[in-house]
Amino acid sequence: MCVTCGCSGNNEITITNSQTGEKMTVDKHHSHTHTLPDGTIITHTHSDNYTPEHNHKETAEVHAKMHQTTISLEQKILQKNDLIAAQNRGWFKGRNILALNLVSSPGSGKTTLLTRTINDLKSELTFSVIEGDQETINDAEKIRQTGCKVVQINTGKGCHLEAAMVEKGYTELTLL
Repeated sequence: MCVTCGCSGNNEITITNSQTGEKMTVDKHHSHTHTLPDGTIITHTHSDNYTPEHNHKETAEVHAKMHQTTISLEQKILQKNDLIAAQNRGWFKGRNILALNLVSSPGSGKTTLLTRTINDLKSELTFSVIEGDQETINDAEKIRQTGCKVVQINTGKGCHLEAAMVEKGYTELTLL
């Protein structure tokens, strides 16, 4: 599972009680019951997809009643990344650079498509590549063989490049 965003093909998640340290593994698609402070018992279902049984707004309201507060996290968690991403877009636009993000499953052909495109168009266009990989430099080496500039960023346990990583990548590319 991606430590950065939690993406995974795995249908199980681990929940840790921060007070006791107790860990529990549950199926992403599960139902459970909450007892509210007023004694009301509410059962609801969690699922990746909206279904008649799973109303996201209703689930949020249940959790807000349980904890007697609503905390909006997504905006604040992603706010710094969004700001850096906007700056990155401005940096590229200010230099008239078309930046593309190729994302797909491992082994789907991204590097083959990229190296073929570079080889076919390198007499007409200038290419630079920020290559993201969890651990290896294999794809960066294949891209480097095309003659274009390439910077490798290893994400470790994360599965994707965050905006700050892209910023570091284009900064390094300008030094090459």
